[in-house]
Amino acid sequence: MIHQLIFAAPKPGMCEQEFQDYWLDVHAVEFASKIPQIRKYLIDKRIPFPGEDPDAEPLWSGVAEIWLENEQEQLASLQTDEFLQGARLDEPNWAAFWRTVVLDTDAHVVRAGSEPAGVKMIMLAKRREGLPLTEFREHSLGEQASLTAEVPGLRRYLQGFTKDGYYSLGEALLDVAYQLYFDDVAAVTAALESPEFARATKHLESIAEPRYVHRLLFTEHWVIGPQAR
Repeated sequence: MIHQLIFAAPKPGMCEQEFQDYWLDVHAVEFASKIPQIRKYLIDKRIPFPGEDPDAEPLWSGVAEIWLENEQEQLASLQTDEFLQGARLDEPNWAAFWRTVVLDTDAHVVRAGSEPAGVKMIMLAKRREGLPLTEFREHSLGEQASLTAEVPGLRRYLQGFTKDGYYSLGEALLDVAYQLYFDDVAAVTAALESPEFARATKHLESIAEPRYVHRLLFTEHWVIGPQAR
């Protein structure tokens, strides 16, 4: 199954709260969720990351997570009236589409945990120059997974690797999306201050370009799911 992540930001003149509310309450309900090939669908609303500059503009203010059965179903979804005459036409009403980043990923469950979680940290990374993609994935699923699994308060942990098709004509923008689930922001703060998180971060920086490691915090809002339709 394809686990697609769509990172988006508000259109000029729209505040983050308005953007998030429109995405969840209007776009998701009236347009995107009606695309028949979508099996599961949730919206992640960004919340402030512990210690961040409150005046700094975030890279993105939300993420749509979409599950599709396979590439054929994905292609079919992009040819439906629900997409072409609905979701696609609505995007300029709320999103700065030139800032949108889409990743199709293969998800690997490191720790199954339980749902729903209170908050979710998504960590995006691009491997270090010269490191083969296969080795990066092996390191991620090996030592990186083991070190991160030791972080206190971690309830659930997924690794989503950008699908091979993104590399057919060159390099993908990002290689992986790690998803770390916690009970609340206080648990995230404690995790960030732990020696276990420091060790996991040090290892990540040995296999990924530090300037291309991005951490954002979200709350999940299911539109279709968590059981597939």
